[in-house]
Amino acid sequence: MHRFKLDLGDLATTWFACSPIQEAALSLRMWTHPGHYALHSAAFERLRPSFERLDSSLLLSLVAANRWIPDFLTPRPASPWPDFRAELAVVRALPPERLRGELEQTFLPHHQVLPAVLADGLADPARLLARIADALEEYWERCLAPAWWPRARAVLEADLVYRSRVLAQQGAAALFADLDHRLRWADGILSIDRRWTEWDGEITVDGRGLVLVPTFFARGAVTMISNDRAPQIGYPARGQAGMAGRRPPVIPRALERLVGAPKARLLALLAEPASTTDLAYRLGVTPGAVSQHLAVLHATGLVTRARHGRSVLYRRSPLGDDLCGGTRHG
Repeated sequence: MHRFKLDLGDLATTWFACSPIQEAALSLRMWTHPGHYALHSAAFERLRPSFERLDSSLLLSLVAANRWIPDFLTPRPASPWPDFRAELAVVRALPPERLRGELEQTFLPHHQVLPAVLADGLADPARLLARIADALEEYWERCLAPAWWPRARAVLEADLVYRSRVLAQQGAAALFADLDHRLRWADGILSIDRRWTEWDGEITVDGRGLVLVPTFFARGAVTMISNDRAPQIGYPARGQAGMAGRRPPVIPRALERLVGAPKARLLALLAEPASTTDLAYRLGVTPGAVSQHLAVLHATGLVTRARHGRSVLYRRSPLGDDLCGGTRHG
């Protein structure tokens, strides 16, 4: 069990971030343990031809049998929305003499030995580190960045908007309870129940700030392997079902007759915050077409909008909820 000790000041500096390099590294689990993340199977099957053109043996070796990933591949985000290449530079900056320890803490407790490709590479740790970073960069550019990441980013943005609202309106105890069932908050200690592993430790946040990071590739709250790392917790992102495919929303017939089919479809999707890019992907239309309909829905008070980072997120207003015959969540 991991325990994070937070005082009032630490709670005040708890913040959210999304990490593209974390999602890239953790998504390697899709190729080694695909059944664990069934919601994403269809999307990654579409990526398979691109992935199979890579020299993937080094990438696949980085995932342990228990799905652990070396800590250095998931550095703590330095800002709410870091750039992939800025995070990759952090990976490249790891002192080569630390690479062996990073790999051994990942693999030795379970495998007893390092994967052969990694063990052989440690004869020249600087070169091995460069090869790992190069392989991760190529995977990002050829497989994830072109189409998968824009869609994923929209879902993660919506998650952050929702979590920030829970924290502001209901406080830290409600937030932690809502993030994942593995988290327990009591007496200034935030615990992650990790009964499937013997790993244990207590981390005093001590003014460093606790970063909460949503991810698609964890089945519950997780943290770094090492207790010496700056404090961060990953948790399952909301809205992942939308990544499974372009499923048409359920639209009340009366609503469709009132506002027309395109606007009715948008309202049906906007029970949760979403960006123009996200909505266009889910409906299979252009962002420009979505923007035109959203402008009308906003002008008539059926949706609200708010800026989050570089994106504008839309959500049904209470009036829009009434027209859709339901209430929003959260």
